[in-house]
Amino acid sequence: MAGKLERAGKWGKLRGNWATLLLPIAPDGAIDLSGLADEIEVLIAAKVDGIYSNGTAGECCNQTEAEFDAIQRILAEHCSRSKTPFVIGACQPDPSLALDRLRRAVAHAPDGIQVILPDWWPVTDPEAVDFLQMAAEAAGDIPLVLYNPPHAKRVLSPATLATVLKQVPAVVGVKLADGDADWYAEADQHLRDWALYVPGHHLATGVQAGVAAGAFSNVACLSPRGAQLWTEMMRTDIAGAREIEQRICEFMDMHILPFRRDHGYSNAALDKLLAAIGNWAPVGPRLRRPYRWIDAAEAERLRPIARRMMPEIMDAR
Repeated sequence: MAGKLERAGKWGKLRGNWATLLLPIAPDGAIDLSGLADEIEVLIAAKVDGIYSNGTAGECCNQTEAEFDAIQRILAEHCSRSKTPFVIGACQPDPSLALDRLRRAVAHAPDGIQVILPDWWPVTDPEAVDFLQMAAEAAGDIPLVLYNPPHAKRVLSPATLATVLKQVPAVVGVKLADGDADWYAEADQHLRDWALYVPGHHLATGVQAGVAAGAFSNVACLSPRGAQLWTEMMRTDIAGAREIEQRICEFMDMHILPFRRDHGYSNAALDKLLAAIGNWAPVGPRLRRPYRWIDAAEAERLRPIARRMMPEIMDAR
């Protein structure tokens, strides 16, 4: 039985398994740009559907503007040379800085630009529309993806998203948290005209429901190649992909989410732990201070557990 990953729409290449760019952080807090370039080459070799920068896992809100520019330049150079689709995250809770980042991102001609809503104070619907219209004007012909994470000051329901996005045609998709069967029914009712990017470990559920166009994926943090092969499996064997998803979710629930729930670690710390478990690139678990990271010894401890629970992901070639 096949899934519905190929649902056509204006989002074009922005579908499937998108790998996040994680920042290699040196002990002194500097970004290791050489390591970042090596990481991008590993992702390209894994043949992921695309690479995106400056989401939560990319520590988008803890870098200088010069560092932002350097990260995007390296990403654009490597992806353009290899013809790998890429999205630049202009995510910044300050709307003025976000728009400045977006304008500079346009020069790299990415396949899309990701933005978040202003987040110092929760925006009203008209304010959300106004910000997205300013972003669209700055982006020109480059499509926009709205990132509305569960920790945002304001998380928009499917119905509200539809009301807002109908007024900004440049926004072609939304990265968001999914929910239960009622949420999927509401998303199917209101958001058929937009690509929805669900959490990576729920992608098979979203594909089977005919709702998800892809994921900006935490599973790709664990193994970019494994996440890619699993995503491709959804096109031909959605039942098998769902069975793998159950084991991915079991691993996340038992071994990863407790770090956030019980110890207060950030989502970025969890994503970097996943990358350290996968050990596929010179990233490491370290975050930029003041945010705490999870000790590398935990990755060593969890690696054999991950391999035992998810061999299709961890041992993919």
